Amino acid sequence: MLLAIGLLMSSSAEAQRLKEIGKTSTGDPVFIETGSVKKADGIITASIRARFAKPTKASFGDLYASRTIVMFDCTKQVVAVKENWYYFDAAGKKIGNHKVVGKPGYGPVFKGSVPDVAMAHLCAARPAK
Repeated sequence: MLLAIGLLMSSSAEAQRLKEIGKTSTGDPVFIETGSVKKADGIITASIRARFAKPTKASFGDLYASRTIVMFDCTKQVVAVKENWYYFDAAGKKIGNHKVVGKPGYGPVFKGSVPDVAMAHLCAARPAK
């Protein structure tokens, strides 16, 4: 039982490991949760985070960071958001807003946006080994 708990904690920690993959057009650093990347049927699903260079004003308070679970169709160059969180702190601990998309729909990315940075990273051609 202790082994199972240890393995569960280990995989949870792995999913939270962040790797900076670029910056948005406004200078916000974009990160990928390295353990979250999955590929199935040509679609890449990953958890992407961003820390806002300047807080974003919202009706319910200032937002400092985001986390989004996104599906990427690299062939068609479109994305679909499955779920997102916005945080009242840069560490991503105090949730300001959370939304689960009932039926994700694919659409284009805006140049310089968080999904654009993530798509460039995830869909980049990998050299053959």
